[in-house]
Amino acid sequence: MALTAADVGRLADLARINLTPDELAHLAPQLDVILEAVAQVSDVASQDVPPTSHALELTNVFRDDVVQLSLPVAAVLAAAPATQDDRFRVPRILGEEA
Repeated sequence: MALTAADVGRLADLARINLTPDELAHLAPQLDVILEAVAQVSDVASQDVPPTSHALELTNVFRDDVVQLSLPVAAVLAAAPATQDDRFRVPRILGEEA
């Protein structure tokens, strides 16, 4: 079933996208090709092929956490442009109130 310009217009309305009649006529066959490609992928999937999120098996590449000494607070804060109460001082954002 081919997508019509009316189908694309309905989708555009749902997505709150304003398209001209020329754009609808231009996009309808392109979206139809995309839908056919997705349908072909669905046809290939079978019961003996497990669903995966990646083509290759992934393994955890993170190292184990090791507790070790860190820099002294005074040394870290010495490089900061502004500090307050042993913390970095940054400007307020998003209209936060004090």
